[in-house]
Amino acid sequence: MTAEPIAEHGCRWPVPPQDGYTVDDLFTLTDLPPHTELIDGSLVFVSPQRDFHSTMIDLMVVGLRRTVPKELKVRREMTVVLDRRNGPEPDLCVVRTEAVTGPALTRYNAEDVLLAVEVVSPDSEARDRDTKPRKYAAAGIPYFWLVEMTGANQHPVVRAYELDPLSKTYALTGIHHDRLVLGVPYDLDLDITPDALREL
Repeated sequence: MTAEPIAEHGCRWPVPPQDGYTVDDLFTLTDLPPHTELIDGSLVFVSPQRDFHSTMIDLMVVGLRRTVPKELKVRREMTVVLDRRNGPEPDLCVVRTEAVTGPALTRYNAEDVLLAVEVVSPDSEARDRDTKPRKYAAAGIPYFWLVEMTGANQHPVVRAYELDPLSKTYALTGIHHDRLVLGVPYDLDLDITPDALREL
């Protein structure tokens, strides 16, 4: 990458190359904020998390790890390389154990991911509901979950999707409000009630 950053109001912003950034740039640019994603060759900076976002991720990590088979691992907030211009960071993913090569690992390839999970935040609604699922499906990730807070009582809801390999799109397989009970990508039973969130 040859573009030089420009200074504005005391900040130095990277200037994108003419054809946009690549995944290699994402891992070599210095001073990027934590959890920077690459979507369609553009860097996407995330806003600070809300408590729901953080605790829902924690709740799901604990629940998923409770029954994960040894050939799979549960990881949070790791870049998944979909192609040279897309490196999103799902809030959670389930990956093949052989893809976890050591503590210095910074990314997974799409073919190593069985499940990508996005917990919707106000600043990322369009990306989480539309852009990322389409890209995960096109990359062949078999399962996708979208997690949101709904209603006046701020109740968690998980929408589970499965990839149709012919159309390379996700089909909704269930909407879960209190318990997330599924047999794919492995057998799991998660309490996703507001009480379970408050206990964290």
